[in-house]
Amino acid sequence: MTEFKLDGREYIELNNLLKVMGLVESGGMAKTAIAEGRVTVDGHPELRRRCKIRTGQVVGFEGRTIVVT
Repeated sequence: MTEFKLDGREYIELNNLLKVMGLVESGGMAKTAIAEGRVTVDGHPELRRRCKIRTGQVVGFEGRTIVVT
């Protein structure tokens, strides 16, 4: 499990979180992974690439878990 700190921001978009955490190499890869349902938010598949991820949410991708604080 990895932690991502919002550092005063209200949210981060899902596709940007995947890029910032180094889980994908590009925005296109993030878009594809999300569209294919390979990314979960709070345990449920998330298909919106610009979904706003806020403090307390948990994102899963390819066996990795990110907790947003």
